[in-house]
Amino acid sequence: MLMSQKFTLPSAILGVSLLVAAWLYFQEKPPRTSEIERPTMLVDVVQAQVGSAQIAVAAQGSVIPRTQTTMISEVTGLIIEVSPAFVAGGFFRKGDVLVRIDDRNYRAELKRAEAVVAAAETTIDRETGLAEFARGDWERAKKLLNSSKAASDLALRKPQLAEAYAQLEFAKADLEKRLGDLDRTVILAPYDGMVREKLADLGQFVNAGSPVASTFSVDVAEIRLPLPDRELPFLDLDDLNLKEGNGPKVSFMALIGGVSQTWTGRIVRTEGVFDEQSRVIYVVAQVVDPYNQEKKKWSQPLRFGTFVEASIEGQILEDVIRLPRSVLRGDLVWTVGASDTLQPVSVEV
Repeated sequence: MLMSQKFTLPSAILGVSLLVAAWLYFQEKPPRTSEIERPTMLVDVVQAQVGSAQIAVAAQGSVIPRTQTTMISEVTGLIIEVSPAFVAGGFFRKGDVLVRIDDRNYRAELKRAEAVVAAAETTIDRETGLAEFARGDWERAKKLLNSSKAASDLALRKPQLAEAYAQLEFAKADLEKRLGDLDRTVILAPYDGMVREKLADLGQFVNAGSPVASTFSVDVAEIRLPLPDRELPFLDLDDLNLKEGNGPKVSFMALIGGVSQTWTGRIVRTEGVFDEQSRVIYVVAQVVDPYNQEKKKWSQPLRFGTFVEASIEGQILEDVIRLPRSVLRGDLVWTVGASDTLQPVSVEV
């Protein structure tokens, strides 16, 4: 009796489960089927047009002065005067007095040299007169003695006269040196420029050969631009054109106070050799009047030491198609072919 109950209960549960599963299966509706549609791809199309293109070669460099000078005192003395422009960053014009050194000793030496010259000239006058007397005495003695013997140079005082002339030349050379020393007590500006560093000041005693200032000219700025050899075929760097001032134009850009500033110049020369380590050749561009001293053509001065981005005007290529760089996939460009289908085309960049 107990064994019969044990088998009946599980069988009943299994039967009920099967009935429920069958009922659920027959109650489920079959899923609807639909065809998968391919999504439409939208593309931007650019009309390719054949024309000419101006090549621009990019480079970078720092602005440096064309002429840099360390001014040195050529005489010894005390600095008694300096120009108001004789400060770091001060502008000066060619011929301006920058430094004046005490010249009292040099004026005294000049007067002494002038006196020596005057004395030498007096000696020549005296020796010339004595030589004339000696010649006259010899002529009279020659007639009295009825002699045809020629007078010696010593008798006619020719050596003494030659020595007097030599002393005069020596005195004149010393006078010229003293004049030069006096002129050198005033240090003049050799060009239009700026004081980069002041190395001496008012009241300082300087010796001959002592540096007094470091300066540079502001008429022309130079920028050394490195170019790899692959860029050279696109630039006209003919030496004759560069010497005549017809080198490629260059546009320079730098951020000054967060604002983009531009300047223009030209390539004036190449340095002629490739750098052994970087394998680049340097070309030198010049910008005239970088500090706006003359024409005021820049909104901001191109200060020395500024790091600039350069765009060099290259050759004009004919029969080319200008496309955005984003359309390139390696050396492939996708084009619209027949039936509005896309086809890859290999291009030469």
